[in-house]
Amino acid sequence: MLTRRRFSTRVAAAVGLAAAARLAAADTAPAAAPAIRNVVLVHGAYADGSCWSDVIALLQRAGLHATAVQNPLTSLADDVAATQRILALQDGPTLLVGHSWAGTVISEAGIDPKVAGLVYVAARAPDAGEDYGALAARFPTPPASAGLVKSGGFAQLSEEAFVRDFAGDLPTDKARVLYALQGRIAETLFASRTTVAAWRSKPNWYAVSTQDRTTSPELQRFVAARMKARTIEIASSHVSLISHPREIAGLILEAAKPATVTG
Repeated sequence: MLTRRRFSTRVAAAVGLAAAARLAAADTAPAAAPAIRNVVLVHGAYADGSCWSDVIALLQRAGLHATAVQNPLTSLADDVAATQRILALQDGPTLLVGHSWAGTVISEAGIDPKVAGLVYVAARAPDAGEDYGALAARFPTPPASAGLVKSGGFAQLSEEAFVRDFAGDLPTDKARVLYALQGRIAETLFASRTTVAAWRSKPNWYAVSTQDRTTSPELQRFVAARMKARTIEIASSHVSLISHPREIAGLILEAAKPATVTG
């Protein structure tokens, strides 16, 4: 397995430029197929699979086969099962990508033998059996937490919290549309604990959102360092996959390079 290391700022910048060049080239010519061709993208809480749309378009242009999971957000077991159904459809080595809550999902589902690597985007990354809420409590409380509205056993963000704290670097009109599309989560969802931590045995990458008001950037840096993830930082809100799709697609393309494949 390739030795893991954390990207320096300069290396991360170079990676971003290289990825941008590959994506620009893909606008006019077919890209050579990467070593890992399949990508499964898993959305987090207060979202649905459509949040990956711009990233998917870039990955398809670069020659990858991308599929988004539609999580029910009713339990960890249900979300893992939804992800496993999509993994079963893949025809070879696959990158499993998770945003936000989906970091928990891919940490559990990522032990699937088809999964060749894990990419975390402003995501949770619990260890096996870890009380992630207790870990998060060691870091600054993000403002979005105050905007959680509960009803009938489910929860969602208020419109104000969604627009300001969840998707703060998007145009207001677009953020309000995403608010209307948000997935409602079971109130007990975040209390779930994983039984495994796939990042302990699979290559992994992490995109930190430095302007995040939903998940503490300090917490993101902690879990990325704990995983020894190859890490980039993006000056973004929690939804970097929407506001900075090229940077996220570029990180996924780096993860799909031949040198990252393990035998």
